[in-house]
Amino acid sequence: MSGTSLDGVDAVLLELAAGAPQVLGHVQLPMPEALRAEFLALNQPGPDELHRAQRAGLELAALYAQAVAQLLHRSGVEPAQVVAIGAHGQTVRHRPELGYTLQLGAPAWLAEHCGITVVADFRSRDIAAGGQGAPLVPAFHRAVFGRAGADLAVLNLGGIANLSLLFADGRVLGFDCGPANALLDSWAQRHLGQPFDAHGAWAAGGQVLPGLLRLLLDEPYLAAPAPKSTGRDHFDLAWLQHRLQGFSEARPRDVQATLAQMVAHSIANDLQRHLARPGELLVCGGGVANRDLLRRLGEALGAWRIVDTGQRGLPPQQVEAAAFAWLAARAVDGQPGNLAAVTGARGPRVLGAIYPA
Repeated sequence: MSGTSLDGVDAVLLELAAGAPQVLGHVQLPMPEALRAEFLALNQPGPDELHRAQRAGLELAALYAQAVAQLLHRSGVEPAQVVAIGAHGQTVRHRPELGYTLQLGAPAWLAEHCGITVVADFRSRDIAAGGQGAPLVPAFHRAVFGRAGADLAVLNLGGIANLSLLFADGRVLGFDCGPANALLDSWAQRHLGQPFDAHGAWAAGGQVLPGLLRLLLDEPYLAAPAPKSTGRDHFDLAWLQHRLQGFSEARPRDVQATLAQMVAHSIANDLQRHLARPGELLVCGGGVANRDLLRRLGEALGAWRIVDTGQRGLPPQQVEAAAFAWLAARAVDGQPGNLAAVTGARGPRVLGAIYPA
């Protein structure tokens, strides 16, 4: 898995037998800075896009192959023992309202060089069936974290924040809340020259700008009903700069603090809108390391219990990669991977294109 934050690649080795899925190993590789910059550039129109996209996809596939090799070596597992690789690919465009989504990653190359069947392109079939193509992880969250008779929420703090709401009666709702690390990281990179604000320390020393916060929270997407999904196509620096036009004197650090407050409040608003009583919120994704963001979220939620998924058996940085391994297994077995109530698709669909070893 390489997500919207573009910070690296996470690979897990997942065993699916009787009982809960078991992670046998985990590898994390950093995203090379030049490749990260190219993916960010490919989120916008530019020259020679087709060639650049294919080259970037091949480079990412090589990074995936490196992660697979390291993971199998550390785990003492041979390629022939692995049923499939679930390779999400790097999203560079996500436009379900126009009928398409695009993840780069060269899965045929990956299958050829790893000698393992690859499942990729998980989102397109759901979109073809009228869905958003995202989020796809709520079905996995239900399988791993769901508890009969108890309401529970799972929050992934990636480039985009997405929620899975697991209701006591078995219903599942899931959607993208809005931006999380994507805007925080981009603003930090512009003003600190660092890929991210480590632990949210820079934001923690800033002051929230109430007028800017109101303007950010007035974004129509945040109030739109589910099903809904979003990405860098919508929430990018251009989106932020447009809203900063009346705040030319604002200190960059205060803008960062206001962005963090906006993320926390948008998530809290969604939770309080859909769940009548405070409960348990499991958090995962790279944003779990942002102590300032979690503090703001805790203040916004009040009586909610915020627990990282590691305390429920799956470390935060492994959850999303494990989810796509699980979805790959569903595809190989011919089982549906989406939840139509989450994505808005016309019904359950087998997700993914299969590239045999």
